[in-house]
Amino acid sequence: MTTAPAPVREPAWQLPRSAIGLWTVESAISTVFLWLGAGAFLLFVPASAGGPVPVLRWVLPALALLHTIIAVGIRPSVKHRIYRWEITAEAAYTRTGWLTQTWTLVPISRIQTVDVTRGVLQQMFGLATVAVLTASSQGTVRIWHLEHDVAQRVADDLARRAELVRDQAT
Repeated sequence: MTTAPAPVREPAWQLPRSAIGLWTVESAISTVFLWLGAGAFLLFVPASAGGPVPVLRWVLPALALLHTIIAVGIRPSVKHRIYRWEITAEAAYTRTGWLTQTWTLVPISRIQTVDVTRGVLQQMFGLATVAVLTASSQGTVRIWHLEHDVAQRVADDLARRAELVRDQAT
């Protein structure tokens, strides 16, 4: 008799609220570059040029404003509600993505290396990312933007449990 595989379930833990601030700053930075590009277009492309240019002179700023509202005002909060993670005795689970969601399950027995990384903005917000590397062709699975001390404990725990599984297999 075979049993059906366990369904993909919601990982238990949300990211800390400081991840919203990090995503907001990241979006604001990218939005600045978008506005610089739109400004350069408006500054250097003459309004009297023929073709679609006159329409672009008002459509481009409108699209940049729409992008800014979504990227800075909406996306960080939505991502915070969606991004989740959990470590169980058998696996590490993550759910990421805000338009296309991805559920990832990494069995503890498949873990080869666990890393903790902190970018400049993550350091400002006291956050870190745990990277779980496997031998799979899918590569690395990341648990993004955990509080730094939580990330360190998760990485230590995963590395210890992966080592125990390897020791039991030999």
